[in-house]
Amino acid sequence: MLNIGCHLSASKGYKAMGKEALNIGANTFQFFTRNPRGSKAKEIDPKDVDALLEIIKENKFAKILAHAPYTLNACSADESTREFAVEIMADDLKRMEYLPNNLYNFHPGSHVKQGVEVGIQLITNMLNIVIKPEQTTTILLETMSGKGTEVGRSFEELKQILDGITLSDKMGICLDTCHVYDAGYDIVNDLDGVLDEFDKIIGLDKLYAIHLNDSKNPFSSHKDRHEKIGEGSIGKDAMVRIINHPKLRHLPFFLETPNELPGYEQEIKMLREAFNE
Repeated sequence: MLNIGCHLSASKGYKAMGKEALNIGANTFQFFTRNPRGSKAKEIDPKDVDALLEIIKENKFAKILAHAPYTLNACSADESTREFAVEIMADDLKRMEYLPNNLYNFHPGSHVKQGVEVGIQLITNMLNIVIKPEQTTTILLETMSGKGTEVGRSFEELKQILDGITLSDKMGICLDTCHVYDAGYDIVNDLDGVLDEFDKIIGLDKLYAIHLNDSKNPFSSHKDRHEKIGEGSIGKDAMVRIINHPKLRHLPFFLETPNELPGYEQEIKMLREAFNE
């Protein structure tokens, strides 16, 4: 079975997200833990969470993915911004225990001209503070496109972060198709080669999820602008190869394409029809 979903709004509550996922043919979904451009988070209603957990159990959902706010920058040059990142992620991980054994994704951040090595050290510092032995959540570093001073533009940079984590069994990678293509990994013409490189550097056992997005920009452009499936420079055929690849097909796929729910429903239907059961 293809495990696929999209980004849903948590504003209506957890149960509502589960119902929305079912209504569009999804069997997983992604959501922001709090305001993606700020810090405010809704108070958790345990009954609402329990209702979602029941939907997940009854419908055999794949793991769901929570996304940290974009304002979280663990490797900022500003100390207060770094302290904010620690505070937000620590709180998010506590909240995630209401949804045990799922996934939490974040952008590694931008080193803001401090240099990538400094950036990587600051990111590992934060993770070693917030990760606890008892947590059930797996934290995922997202592959980045390489715009500006982003950290995580290469598999090597992500590996360096993972190598610095004491409780490394709590960590993994979320591969974003738009980002890696824009970063210079040719998943259109050499998907096997890219996966072999990932396996050699990081290990495919560390790949937990995929953001399935087409790209508005050409290969190796180091931009970050998602496009609808089949309407960008990656194309539908490459996306179909990705969801059917024997090393990837078991993973949960999350659409972050520029769509509303009806558009996501169409993409999910199209991809399910192209999936080789």
